[in-house]
Amino acid sequence: MASARRAAVLGKPIAHSLSPLIHNAGYAAAGLTGWSYTRIECAAAELPDLVAGLGPEWAGLSVTMPGKEAALAVAAEVSPVAAAVGAANTLVHRPDGAWYADNTDVGGMVEVLGSAGVRPGATVTVLGAGGTARAAVAAAARLDARSVTVVARRAAAVDELRPVARAVEVPMSGAPWDDAAARLGADVVISTVPKGVADPLAGTARWRAATVLFDALYDPWPTPLAASARAAGCPVVSGLDLLLAQAVGQFEQFTGVTAPRAAMAAALAAARAR
Repeated sequence: MASARRAAVLGKPIAHSLSPLIHNAGYAAAGLTGWSYTRIECAAAELPDLVAGLGPEWAGLSVTMPGKEAALAVAAEVSPVAAAVGAANTLVHRPDGAWYADNTDVGGMVEVLGSAGVRPGATVTVLGAGGTARAAVAAAARLDARSVTVVARRAAAVDELRPVARAVEVPMSGAPWDDAAARLGADVVISTVPKGVADPLAGTARWRAATVLFDALYDPWPTPLAASARAAGCPVVSGLDLLLAQAVGQFEQFTGVTAPRAAMAAALAAARAR
């Protein structure tokens, strides 16, 4: 029998996470019978001690809120994209016992937006200026966006994203939340705000059918914003699409095996149907 290997998702709260379902479906489909993936409730301040106490059977960790910045501090090596964004959602346990930090959210966003038809030279509006917005700015740079406008309720939050934009070399400007509806005419709109915040925009949005909307939420789905965009004929992608894409990247770094994407997607689709 293959030696047992372990992985988990860390966060607080974490009981809602669908990551174990996705990863375990992947292990089963890939024949990794000794592998298991669980949830661990862990606040940011608790993350260093937890990681330090893990044994050699641990292959990797997925890190969600609020631990993505703390994950950088425990790593001996940090990928360029995680360093630029200032957050890591992936910790890979190296054979020498050291941890490597990466951010697969960025590559996942690039994948789902590219699949939705986003091409180089696009204008991008990002709603919100938190942790997910950092990944969105970096993804826009990888997609060779012409410009990024970050719409947020606090100007100071926009200013905190400017070092990210400089690091990834994408032109970025800010706009107040009162202007959000007027900014939905961009080629790409990425909503990173919490549940309910963007709902009022659904009634005033004047969508262009060519606009691609990525709404990072997935529960409930569709959000009012996503439903209004879909009704206008816009391509729409959800947080579940990103959840799958970033998990594929993590799976391959943890296991060294090509991810069985179809099986992982099927498990996520079944969960969504329930």
